[in-house]
Amino acid sequence: MPEPIIAVERVTKQVADATGTLTILHEVDFQLVARESVAIVGASGSGKSTLLSILAGLDVPSSGTVKLAGTDLFAMDEDARAALRAERVGFVFQSFQLLANLTALENVMLPLELKGAPDARAQATEMLRRVGLGERLGHYPRVMSGGEQQRVALARAFVTRPALLLADEPTGSLDFATGGKVMDLMFEMNREAGTTLVLVTHDRAIAARCDRQLRMEAGRLSEQPAPAAA
Repeated sequence: MPEPIIAVERVTKQVADATGTLTILHEVDFQLVARESVAIVGASGSGKSTLLSILAGLDVPSSGTVKLAGTDLFAMDEDARAALRAERVGFVFQSFQLLANLTALENVMLPLELKGAPDARAQATEMLRRVGLGERLGHYPRVMSGGEQQRVALARAFVTRPALLLADEPTGSLDFATGGKVMDLMFEMNREAGTTLVLVTHDRAIAARCDRQLRMEAGRLSEQPAPAAA
């Protein structure tokens, strides 16, 4: 079997609240290999976004391990995790997370500049053309539609050619038609780049486009059976 890109072993997340200890994740286990796509589905509050934050190394589990391309994220300090994240991980969020004071081009250039890429402007320009925004390079997020902002976010996520793409409800702020177009583009770009995709979504139709579906219920993760062939 190929080496997994992401390996999650017995990950538990607990936090203290007024009533005692709240367990958000219960010994979560799963693996993904290169180019595989997985949808994580479940009700709000079931732990999906917490798991995504831990996969990115943005949140720390109470116990368990997460390995990205064989590297144990939580055997590293925060600076080393940030460096690995910049090198290997792309993000697409529901709320776009674009920097309002930067143009579309500058938003996409930013992760390349943080990596010290010498041709950041050329790469970012080409990626914005790829998502159909070649005429909007100098526009700021405030004058762009939600669909355009999410396409900028896709360009920013893919421009560093990440091994792993984490997408958290990427159509949650978009209308149905615009969301469908954005998802078509995301899956197309994901195939082209050979990226491993972890997608958190409430949308069953979007989840069905992934290779696998995992269901989160009250912090416990289980594999969804593949739909029966017609």
